[in-house]
Amino acid sequence: MKKIVFDTETTGFDVKRDKLVEIGAFELDEKNQPTGQIFHVYINPEQEVPETAVQVHGLTSEFLADKSIFNEIKENFLKFIEDKELIAHNLPFELELLERELNIKLPNKKTDTLTLAKNVFPEQKNTLDALCERFSINITDIPYHGTLLNAYCLALVYSKLMNMSDKE
Repeated sequence: MKKIVFDTETTGFDVKRDKLVEIGAFELDEKNQPTGQIFHVYINPEQEVPETAVQVHGLTSEFLADKSIFNEIKENFLKFIEDKELIAHNLPFELELLERELNIKLPNKKTDTLTLAKNVFPEQKNTLDALCERFSINITDIPYHGTLLNAYCLALVYSKLMNMSDKE
């Protein structure tokens, strides 16, 4: 089964109120290698982006003003993830916001890399940055930014975590 490793940026951390402003996703093949298929979009959240969120991702209301609204990208995203396993770091947060915006429960198989990392590295820091450092993933040479950078790094981390899990 092919997989989709994805990351989002939002207007904040309240899954009941906040909106998506960016989605970045990579498709992996059955051997957890990138296929070259990516999905990336900036989204107009149709609400003000708080300064606290801008400090995290750098996406301002002005920058997002002329971007597509979520309903305009929804079908393309659903087509991209169709019948594929979804993988994200801190999946419950990512998924709750995404499913609220989609207004559906996604039937896809799902994997949370944070849970995987906690099983492999209990009692250790398991942020994406910490995992990249632990696996010597050098992000300075990666040509992506924002959610694409995070999703690409996560794809590399996921592959290494799965290799470690298989050996146990």
